[in-house]
Formats: sequence, structure tokens, C-alpha cells
Amino acid sequence: MVKVIASTVRKGNVLDLEGKLAVVIHAENIHPGKGTPVTHLELRRISDGVKVTERYRTTDQVERAYLEEKDFNFLYEDDMGFNFMQPESYDQIVVTKDVLGEQSQWLQDGMTCTVSLFEGNPIAIELPARVVFEIVEADPVVKGQTASSSYKPAKLSNGARIMVPPHIGSGTRVVVMTTDGSYVERAKD
Repeated sequence: MVKVIASTVRKGNVLDLEGKLAVVIHAENIHPGKGTPVTHLELRRISDGVKVTERYRTTDQVERAYLEEKDFNFLYEDDMGFNFMQPESYDQIVVTKDVLGEQSQWLQDGMTCTVSLFEGNPIAIELPARVVFEIVEADPVVKGQTASSSYKPAKLSNGARIMVPPHIGSGTRVVVMTTDGSYVERAKD
């Protein structure tokens, strides 16, 4: 265990909460106009999967568990979860659906992800920040809508729905942030 300042805690970190390990699923530093800045953490206890919320002063110290982090390549999904292979050793692991959560929609064949292992078990995963997908369906631009005024809904080849600028049409490859599914730019092929 390592003591770290609460404000440095990020999604995917594992903390020791009174002897129980929990993985951070959302971390946010809140700086109110008046009062003390706080770090708001949503965590999932590894032992039982229960979600907990913790609030710390940003300067508080928390116990961070030491994890082994390794890069794994995504192979396929089956009933057990998402199968990954370690490229050097060819070791295969299964990352369960509850560990991946909504991030699973961004997985692509062969994608390299950083998996956090605690005592050999995958407890958190970090996908590349950006992915490229093709738009398969895009709503037409509403007449009179200016390019700067608003985004329109579009559907990606993986089935995810995102908002894109009016000039982006079906068949366009776009870059998307894996953290929140936001449009970044047209892909440079």
C-alpha cells in the first residue's frame, strides 16, 4: 500500500477502504467557490461488487493498493466475459463485464488495453483514450441549422450512438473518446 493525496486518485486506481479493496470507477475534484475543495470518488468493492461513494478533502491521504499493470490485446467476447491475451507470454485472461462496464462498446479486435491485476486477477482496465469507428447512420441536417449551432445524432458501426457535427455523414470514419463517447474529429486515414 502507498499513501497518496486524494486529488491525485484517478479512475482505475485501487484504494484500501478499511481493509477492503475498491476500484475507482469515477473520480472528480470539486472546487466550490467557498469552502474546502473535495475529491468525490465512486468505487466498486472488489470482494462483493458493491458500489460505494467516498468524499475526501483534496489534501487528505488515502491508501492506494499496489497493482501490477500489463498490456493485453483484446481477442473476443464470450459468455464468461472479454478475453485478452498478453502479447509476450501469450497468457490469456478473462475480464468480466462488470469490470469493463460501458467501456466494452469501444473494444476492437487486437486493441491493446492496460489491465490492472491484483494477485493475478483483473480488477480494472484502461482502454486507449481514442478509437476510430465508421458512421453507419446519420440524421439529415435540419434546414436552417447552422454548422456551429448544434450537433446531430449518429450511429457508429459498433451500434453506439454519439453526437456529431452537421457536416459528418454516413460512411465517414470518426475519432471518439472512450471515456465519454464524445466526437473528436474526422479520422485521418
